[in-house]
Amino acid sequence: MASGTDGGGAQGPVVWALVVRHVAQGPPVAELIVQVGADLHTELVEAAVDSGFVVAAGEPPETTGAIEVADGRVARLVLVGGRQGWEPGSRVEVSPRWLAAAEERGEAVVVIVPPPTRSAGSVGSAGSAGSDEPGEPVESDPEARVDAFTRWLEAHRAAGRVLHGAVPVRGGW
Repeated sequence: MASGTDGGGAQGPVVWALVVRHVAQGPPVAELIVQVGADLHTELVEAAVDSGFVVAAGEPPETTGAIEVADGRVARLVLVGGRQGWEPGSRVEVSPRWLAAAEERGEAVVVIVPPPTRSAGSVGSAGSAGSDEPGEPVESDPEARVDAFTRWLEAHRAAGRVLHGAVPVRGGW
């Protein structure tokens, strides 16, 4: 997982997490989880919906979005048929496993999550005990942080606050 900003501190954080999810049938799924600050979230959601993203339930639809990969990193997420791009402010490394999963399926799934409600909240951080929001890590154990994030993500997915869509991955092969 990696994070960065879009270059404008006033616009809030842009956080990226790359995940390889194993499924019961078929090859693993490459996912790019994106979280932006509240001031950018509406713009990102509008661009995602215009690209064909839907509420994350069931299989993700094909979209007009794409993930561009260059030099072993995510260069940008392209939406609205190439008219809008979202770039991380810091290097977001792409693992060979993630690339292999994207190549095997011919696509990756982009998951757009709601913005943090606290300044410390972000993708990949563990929430406090009993909290449904990520925040400062309660434990340094990576497995505990992943479990806390998974619970947070599933709560937001169940509430209809998460979007997803399938996109091609360009470059990086």
